[in-house]
Amino acid sequence: MTEPDPTRASGTVQVDCHAFELTDSEDRAPMGYDTSNGLVFSRPGHGVICTGVSGGPVNVSVESRRCPPPHIDSGAWDEIVDHSVETLTGALRVTSVMDDPPDLPHLTPQGPGTYRIRVHARGRDTAPDGVTSEPVEDYLLIVWPADPRPDTVHKQTDAYGAGLRAQRSRPAPAIPVDETDDNRRRLIRERLLRRRTI
Repeated sequence: MTEPDPTRASGTVQVDCHAFELTDSEDRAPMGYDTSNGLVFSRPGHGVICTGVSGGPVNVSVESRRCPPPHIDSGAWDEIVDHSVETLTGALRVTSVMDDPPDLPHLTPQGPGTYRIRVHARGRDTAPDGVTSEPVEDYLLIVWPADPRPDTVHKQTDAYGAGLRAQRSRPAPAIPVDETDDNRRRLIRERLLRRRTI
């Protein structure tokens, strides 16, 4: 018996501080920045996708499935990693660090529990550490229910990911305070300090 067509959608996601997020609620506990696989890390209810650009839009496609995908499209991507994520609410979705969430569906329609997410990335070497006005990076997130397992690396070829893996894990950096910033910048800093995601 074949699986019904998976749910697919695409959109543009705003990146801040080299990341976009996967969240299932507004509650976020502090976590460090885990660069061990160079692409994705998580804690229950919260995940982070590491991007090459420091800020700007990236293209993100999502696919929610009931079963693992039958094939791995390694030729089209620079990095591919399978990672286990846990959602506490069953409403895990793509979000931005400091922007409104994109109009993409929940990744975990089967409800709370553990899922496997296959994260595909390309273009992270195009403008590393840059701020872009147009997307130069593409991501594909394929998600299906599965028991937790260690990461599975299918492909690791970009220089940006190699640099992250060389750093390994590091604590969340302090956010500098500049008294001359306007009110908007101060609010953004406070939001980042509350989340302490990267």
